[in-house]
Amino acid sequence: MKAQVLPHPALIDTAPLQLTDLPVPEPAAGEIRVRVEACGICRTDLHVVEGELPPQVDRIVPGHQVVGTVDHCGGGATRFRVGDRVGIAWLRSTCGTCRYCCAGNENLCPQARFTGYHENGGYAEYAVVREDFAYALPSALGTAQATPLLCAGIIGYRALRRAEMRPGCRLGLYGFGSSAHIAIQVARHLGCTVYVMTRDERHQELARQLGAAWAGGADAKPPEPLDSAVLFAPVGHLVLPALEALDQGGTLALAGIYLSDIPTLNYERHLFHEKNLRSVTANTRADGEELLQIAAEIPLRPQTTTFPLSDANRALQQLKHDAIQGSGVLIVS
Repeated sequence: MKAQVLPHPALIDTAPLQLTDLPVPEPAAGEIRVRVEACGICRTDLHVVEGELPPQVDRIVPGHQVVGTVDHCGGGATRFRVGDRVGIAWLRSTCGTCRYCCAGNENLCPQARFTGYHENGGYAEYAVVREDFAYALPSALGTAQATPLLCAGIIGYRALRRAEMRPGCRLGLYGFGSSAHIAIQVARHLGCTVYVMTRDERHQELARQLGAAWAGGADAKPPEPLDSAVLFAPVGHLVLPALEALDQGGTLALAGIYLSDIPTLNYERHLFHEKNLRSVTANTRADGEELLQIAAEIPLRPQTTTFPLSDANRALQQLKHDAIQGSGVLIVS
């Protein structure tokens, strides 16, 4: 099979991914093999490729927003049938027995493993996954449109929950890439007034098209205090203006898996009056199931820019330089 392999981390502008022939993987007991149709690209993939997330295995195949059809079922795998349409997401497996898993917080499992990081992902013609970590996909969603929901969508949804977003609240989104352009659709569906802070004027315009009440620069002050905010940009210095923009009792959630250093906080300006600062770590399968249900109800319609699998380096280069509107998607087959 064709696959994009990372021999060693390097800056994406050096085009480190190599299109290679690999053996078609065989599903183990309890696993399914998926013939990949499309795989969304994600800033986490960029962190893996450039080494901001330390390598876990040699010659990894990135990609964790995978949509395809079940091609073969391993021993004992009965949840799906051959031909079923499924998705594979970032969370690949957990132990299921630790105190975090037992408390419904499997995203914090110390033994959690992740697609495209610990094991090969979806920048390939085939991928395998445990059947209990695969998602059945709503038929209403097209292949390319479904891919960003499997990470950008799920993480954005969990970030909104961690920010204590509630119907009708005043919500700020810092950064407006793949995840934020899905999160705004969820927030607007719930009647929230959304303010978007992002450096790129094209992204500001997209935010307005998707229902933002106002859009301004990355560190701009929104027109009114915020009840909730989510920082999607991996830029630590934006934590300060985001906290300053919160109303009393407001909550800021940090959605990224990687964030540059946060400058020194001033207690009175940034945290006093019971402001809350929270991180987001991966997701649970329940987050994914809830998001996919909401996606079918709204219905969510992610904006996508497609690339062939052979152009994975170029796609990630454009992602790094904010040249993609909405979500980038690799079309595999």
